[in-house]
This record gives sequence, structure tokens and C-alpha cells, in this order.
Amino acid sequence: QVQLVESGGGLVQAGGSLRLSCAASGRTFSSVVMGWFRQAPGKEREFVSAISWSGGTTYYSDSVKGRFTISRVNAKNTMYLQMNSLKPEDTARYYCAFRGDRAIATITSGYDYWGQGTQVTVSS
Repeated sequence: QVQLVESGGGLVQAGGSLRLSCAASGRTFSSVVMGWFRQAPGKEREFVSAISWSGGTTYYSDSVKGRFTISRVNAKNTMYLQMNSLKPEDTARYYCAFRGDRAIATITSGYDYWGQGTQVTVSS
């Protein structure tokens, strides 16, 4: 079993920044892919970013590329999402996800465990 706890969400004005954190426990963190997804009201959960087990490979959705940066510190069992130049359309609940595999995945079904999410609201 894996426990994931997100933090760092909040209310920010357009153009501002937030840094999300995801703390993992329960299984080996350092050998698996981790990802961030988000879900806005009335919409499906969508891929935001993913990072390889070593942190050497990262993927981003086109909508956040160049503005968001994913990273991880395996020694701390923690993953981060630095979000800059935030837009109102980034408003959503952001979820941390754990994939029990070393291959990157960008779909929700590719992940085995999920956190409860943290709300990000960007005002215009």
C-alpha cells in the first residue's frame, strides 16, 4: 500500500506561482515513475506532468509546458510541481500519482495509487 499526501495548493492571482509537494510512504519511492494530474469541475482528470524514477526524464502536457517544472528528491520520498505564470484555466484540484513501474505513463489508468488532491485556484 502507498500513501500520498499533497500540499501547497491555494488561491493565487493570475501570473503568480505556487509549489505543490507530494509526500509518499509505504513503498519504495525511488524506483518508480510519479506523476501529477488535475481535475477541474465538470471535466475529466487530465495529465499534467510525469517524472522518471531518477528524475532524469520529465514529461509535460502542452498546456503547462514552459510554465511548470516537476522534480523529485528520492531521499525525502517527495515530489514537487513548481507552477509559474499561473492562469485562471489552471484552476483545478491537483493530484499526485504513483506508478509501480519505471516506464513513463500519461494516462490515469497507468497509475496505481493516488493522493486526495490539493486545490489550486487562480483568480483573474
